[in-house]
Amino acid sequence: MVFASDTELTLQHATALINTERGFGDSMEEDLPTIEALVWFFDQWRWSGRKPRTRAELEAVHALRPRLRELWGRDVEGLVDGVNELLAEHHALPRLVRHDDLDWHIHATDDEAPLANRMAVEAAMAIVDLIRMGETERLRVCAADDCDDVVIDLTKNRSRRYCDGTCANKAHVAAYRARQNS
Repeated sequence: MVFASDTELTLQHATALINTERGFGDSMEEDLPTIEALVWFFDQWRWSGRKPRTRAELEAVHALRPRLRELWGRDVEGLVDGVNELLAEHHALPRLVRHDDLDWHIHATDDEAPLANRMAVEAAMAIVDLIRMGETERLRVCAADDCDDVVIDLTKNRSRRYCDGTCANKAHVAAYRARQNS
């Protein structure tokens, strides 16, 4: 493990959330079209606190995705500005918690805060860890020519270049065929 387990989980979650937007991910469709889909996503990623219940909460999560996506393209100073904006906007107040089967980790919003607020702050806090450790280059965009999905590289040797979709498989197949034709 390169980072604390909660940091890794949150970075993976933020990456998955960003790639649910229409035009991204394997489906290229809106992957969170309904409140039910958002609740499923909430459960899959083991969020604690109040589950989303309203269309307004769904729309707030939709509005958060491009803001998080924008962080992936920033230099360190821009990343710091973006993270600080999210933390201030959502009144982050870090505290240690333990729940479910997760050991001590940081939450920085109230468990009853709207889901988009919790997602924004959790992502910002995880990115703070990247910034502090000088590891911001781990926030990447898929290396495939026809893919703009975001990637979080949590490998020890910083070797991850492709998204969770089919891009890595396509690149490996193409490289294999190129070697066979040589």
